[in-house]
Amino acid sequence: MAYAIKAEIRDHKAKTLTFAAQKTMYGGKLIAKGDTIFLFASENEVGHGLVARGIVTSAEAVVRRPGVARQTPRVSLTIRCTALATRPLGRRELKSMTNWSNAQPGTELNFKLYRQATNKIAGISDEAEAFLATFF
Repeated sequence: MAYAIKAEIRDHKAKTLTFAAQKTMYGGKLIAKGDTIFLFASENEVGHGLVARGIVTSAEAVVRRPGVARQTPRVSLTIRCTALATRPLGRRELKSMTNWSNAQPGTELNFKLYRQATNKIAGISDEAEAFLATFF
């Protein structure tokens, strides 16, 4: 399975990126060393969407805090970037893809990354991975 992360990315040309205690959704907590990940610079932090593809070099679950009943699983990651995006893909390009039941990869990405404003790690389908690969 491949993954996507939407997060604050200050230097999208960096060879290695580290993300601490990132929220996970849609199977994101299953991410592991060696997985492919697509990096989206969060528009919440003045980013512009898809910026790179990489390989997870380290993935460590964050221990849950005792005494807190409902906690979103979090993971800390280190990623080695392997390619930079050559075309834009972000909130603006995915905004019109809102037919949640049409099973299209763009709609899946819009739903998982932009339906909620929060930054996150999300598992994506093989179809979404193939779609994203066309941006490199």
